[in-house]
Amino acid sequence: MTIETWVLIFALAAIAAVFAWTLMTGSPPTPTSRAVRRTILATLPARLPGDQAAEVYELGAGWGGLALALARRYPDRQIIGMELSPLPWLVSLILTALNRPANLTLRRADFLNADLSGASLVVCYLSADVLARLRPQLERQLRPGALIVSNTFAIEGWRPLESHAARDIYKSPVYLYEIAPRDSDPEK
Repeated sequence: MTIETWVLIFALAAIAAVFAWTLMTGSPPTPTSRAVRRTILATLPARLPGDQAAEVYELGAGWGGLALALARRYPDRQIIGMELSPLPWLVSLILTALNRPANLTLRRADFLNADLSGASLVVCYLSADVLARLRPQLERQLRPGALIVSNTFAIEGWRPLESHAARDIYKSPVYLYEIAPRDSDPEK
C-alpha cells in the first residue's frame, strides 16, 4: 500500500472514532473558538473563589485549547481537563506536552461519574442534554460560591449571574453561574 492509502485509512479511522464517541457521549468534541475563549476568560474573575487548593475543571476538554488557556490564566490553581473521547484526549496530551504547563492535568474520564467537590470553577462546552444530566451533580457536589461557565448552552432552570456574547459570527453566548447557599433556591 502507498503512503496516501495509509493516510486515508488513518483519517477515516479517526473520523469514525470521533463519530462513535460522539454517539456514546451525546456531545461532539467541538473546539472552543478564540473569540469564545477570549469571552470566557474576560467573564471570569481575576481571583477565583476558595483557597488555592480549590481546583478548576474543564469538563469535556476536547482538544485541550481552553484547558491550556485556563492554565495560563490561573497559574496558582490546578487545572483538570476531563475528556472521554480518545482521539481529542490524545491530541490534548500532545498539546500539553508541547506547552508544558505544570498546573494542567488531563484525564481520560467520564465527568458524569467524577468527584467535582474540590472545584472552585467548572467550565464546559456541552450540549443542553448533557448539561441537564450534569446539573444535579453540580448542585450536589459543588460548594456554595463555586462558579460554573457554560459556553453556548444555558443550564436549564438556573439564572446566570452574567451572560456575554462572543464576538464571533454566531454571537455565541457565555453564561456565568454561581452555586447558591444550600438553603437557597437556584431558580431565584
